[in-house]
Amino acid sequence: MARSFLIVGMGRFGKHMAKSLTAMDNEVLAIDINEDRVNSVLKYVTDARIGDATDAQFLKELGVNNFDVCICAIGDNFQASLETTCLMHELGANYVFARANRDIHKKFLLRNGADEVIYAEKETAERFAVRFGSEGVFDYFNLNDKYAIYEISVPESWIGKNLLESNVRQKHHINVLAVKQDNDFKMATIDHRFTEDERLLVMGTMENIRKMRK
Repeated sequence: MARSFLIVGMGRFGKHMAKSLTAMDNEVLAIDINEDRVNSVLKYVTDARIGDATDAQFLKELGVNNFDVCICAIGDNFQASLETTCLMHELGANYVFARANRDIHKKFLLRNGADEVIYAEKETAERFAVRFGSEGVFDYFNLNDKYAIYEISVPESWIGKNLLESNVRQKHHINVLAVKQDNDFKMATIDHRFTEDERLLVMGTMENIRKMRK
């Protein structure tokens, strides 16, 4: 079922978000104060308008409470980002998702109306640091401050064993979600025997996964 999104700020982040959501058959209204940016996304979105999202009357006329998610993607003007986020919340937005460029910005956005904030540069840097800084780690996705999902190579001690024989949950306190081979994923069953050429999707606390990889 299609969902509706209001996205304010058509910089690189906002534009990619708008294009991706539209490609997934969602309804997207794109907003930016810059006419050239609005024109650049017209062919990708359901509708696009030029306007100042820090203007309460302008936002009110858009009916922010009618959208499933309101996204503040403004990245080059924190004052405008904070004001827009606050106004979205005050006007009854169902869910406000905002972008931050610094930790302190994230804190202020969460305190002033944002339901969720992404610190894109930091999270991307952390993801690649984990990927390139840890042997046998191919991808990484943070679920929260404690839990994560990792794509890893099969630990040498697991090869030829199944989940029960490897004693994964009891010994390492993690869950094997899926097995990846030749770019295809399949659910990890109790009787599946791990092989050297596979990769695994595992979920658990970051501390437990790191301990298991040592």
